[in-house]
Amino acid sequence: MNYYRTLQVAESATQAEIKQAYRQLAKQFHPDSQHSTAGHEKITQINAAYEVLGDPHSRSNYDQELQYQAQAQAAGLVQEKDTRSRHQRTVDLQNHYRRQRQAEKQADDQQQRWLKQIYNPVDRLLAKVISPLNSQIKALSADPFDDELMEDFHSYLEACKEWLDKARRTFQSMPNPSHLAGVAANLYYCLNQLEDGIEEIERFTLSYDDGYLHTGQELFRIARQLRREAKEGMKVIS
Repeated sequence: MNYYRTLQVAESATQAEIKQAYRQLAKQFHPDSQHSTAGHEKITQINAAYEVLGDPHSRSNYDQELQYQAQAQAAGLVQEKDTRSRHQRTVDLQNHYRRQRQAEKQADDQQQRWLKQIYNPVDRLLAKVISPLNSQIKALSADPFDDELMEDFHSYLEACKEWLDKARRTFQSMPNPSHLAGVAANLYYCLNQLEDGIEEIERFTLSYDDGYLHTGQELFRIARQLRREAKEGMKVIS
């Protein structure tokens, strides 16, 4: 119970104002008065309030007590607010880590799918194109004008075209993860180099001009290097 509210005065009221307020309330609530509001309980509260506030020394002690209560209440509210803030920060941090783990899992799943469905099949097809080249050229060099040897070499080149076409379609069937952009770029340029290399070697089979053959071999060498760089990129990421 706040005694100032009981006497219906402000906490800054003068002693004269407190005394005046008490007299008016006592008349209104005294049991011996003729007012309808008269009552023992109410007049008891009014007397208790005036007993404290009517004496300057008692009032000073009471004001200090009110101030202490107000400070304690304010501190309690601040503590409650800090507790809510800490709780919210904890919740926000947990949500952040949860989203981060989900993103990492999604990225890992995407990488595994790309590795299984794109990189591995394309790399195997590249190997089928690149690896036999030297042995095929060596076999043909025994007699480039031999029809049977040349037919075997043409069969190898036609197979290379089919493998490259399949590799390109596979490569384009799924977007690469952003963190694998370097690996994907090496595969892309490797495919282009091999396509150009096959065209140069085919020109050699028509003209027997060694210049075309050497250019084709150089393009295959570049493609081989690009494939190695793609492999190294996968090792670093893994």
